[in-house]
Amino acid sequence: MNVPTAFPDQQKPVPPYKHTPLFPLGKEETPYKKISTEGVRVEKVLGKEMLVVSRDALRALSEAAFGEINHYLRPGHLKQLRSILDDNEASPNDKFVALDFLKNANIAAGGVLPMCQDTGTAIIMGKKGCNVITDGDDEAALSEGARDAYLRRNLRYSQVAPLSMYEEKNTANNMPAQCEIYAEGDDAYKFMFMAKGGGSANKSFLFQATPSVLTKDRLLAFLKEKVLTLGTAACPPYHLAIVIGGTSAELCMKTVKLASARYLDALPTHGSADGNAFRDLEMEQEIHKMTQSLGVGAQFGGKYFCHDVRVVRMPRHGASLPIGLGVSCSADRQVLGKITRDGIYLEELEHNPAQYLPAIEQALGGEVVKIDLNRPMKDILATLSKHPIKTRLSLSGTMIVARDSAHAKLRERLEKGEPLPDYFKNHPIYYAGPAKTPEGYASGAFGPTTAGRMDSFVDQFQAAGGSMVMLAKGNRAPAVREACKKHGGFYLGSIGGAAANLAEHCIKKVEVVEYPELGMEAIWRIEVVDFPAFIIIDDKGNDFFKELNLG
Repeated sequence: MNVPTAFPDQQKPVPPYKHTPLFPLGKEETPYKKISTEGVRVEKVLGKEMLVVSRDALRALSEAAFGEINHYLRPGHLKQLRSILDDNEASPNDKFVALDFLKNANIAAGGVLPMCQDTGTAIIMGKKGCNVITDGDDEAALSEGARDAYLRRNLRYSQVAPLSMYEEKNTANNMPAQCEIYAEGDDAYKFMFMAKGGGSANKSFLFQATPSVLTKDRLLAFLKEKVLTLGTAACPPYHLAIVIGGTSAELCMKTVKLASARYLDALPTHGSADGNAFRDLEMEQEIHKMTQSLGVGAQFGGKYFCHDVRVVRMPRHGASLPIGLGVSCSADRQVLGKITRDGIYLEELEHNPAQYLPAIEQALGGEVVKIDLNRPMKDILATLSKHPIKTRLSLSGTMIVARDSAHAKLRERLEKGEPLPDYFKNHPIYYAGPAKTPEGYASGAFGPTTAGRMDSFVDQFQAAGGSMVMLAKGNRAPAVREACKKHGGFYLGSIGGAAANLAEHCIKKVEVVEYPELGMEAIWRIEVVDFPAFIIIDDKGNDFFKELNLG
């Protein structure tokens, strides 16, 4: 019997190996600013010059990065917002949202209020050159820098640690960070820093398709259906990323995240027999036009569901076709950094966003109906009932703030046979979780969170007399529409992604009502003036987002 040998014949000829990088990026065009030279030096080791980077240099770069990206945006993103105002085809609501984002960017650029209340999970990717020496504790140093930014600035702690399968506790410093370090390059240590909010992270999807989808008509039809599932909860206009293929499901999704941050823009625009990833510019334009035709627009109907689209085609196993979909939202928070022998550098973000504002503010968004929230709930409901969906509102008075954990606590009361508290019945419920309140301010950044996470509570709460008027962002499940029709309730949508503007101009007082141990997820009472909103779902079962095939 012939038994195979454990080792192949090393004398069998094979062609020379030619390595092709999976992501062959072209020349980098990023504008950088030098932030320091401390902790960086060059030394000779075994006759070779090596870049020696101290632990504190890594920590300082990370802290600077997470401070910058919570207050400043890239110039290209701001130019895209301004182009909406200048586009005659943009809807009034597109322009209303874009103008609010530009105002928000100007407030955030003051360095006090972050642009979004969800200041994100700290994500760090490093590429360490072979001629770079550190003490080996790079992940800890970079994470410490991220932590310091969250502790020292008015940023929100969003990370919760599992104490058991069902018990969690906020870590109170936004740790842990997600830190990944690769060996690549020679004389530099390069980084991408990202603050990823929960809303946009939740709009990351992996579809395990089959190779039969790989025809133009089938693929475009497949993608159109999946793009609609994004909805508006993650604060469009989006930077949309689509990845077709991948050597694994996890690499497909990692590529989605990098593409949404425009990190892969310098990929080649054609493939090869060697299997490199590439951008399909023609499909990018085709899908971008498709998103403009959906009618979803910048949250409340129109053309600008997406700023732009990136489509990356990847090699794959012959039996698999992973397809990834994801977005970067209005809080488009990422920045590149690098450490070279010349010092520590960070990508130059836009510190003067005022230049993108129109000289004279246009009247945008149509007629506005003022609602006094301090009137009895039955009167508020009667007033709202007079107006159709899509009506733009200006809210003034008292609101109660509650989101996931607080809703779970109140549901426990109902299940024990206890009533909902009166404050939950007498006031509109705003789904939100604030960032820290700066000294001298009434509120920290305090924008709406994704409404869909509270969908399962609505019917039960409205049947008990609560949640009769809800305020948040994004589309909701049909069950919410049915509950509002049955119980006479309303869902109002506010502009997602303009948290600094709301804190600066609309929120006048914030105080904890109950469950302070939940941190940012406590129940709060806030006083607002001219808080912007739209009627999305009314007491007759009408749903604005259903008309856009999102309901």
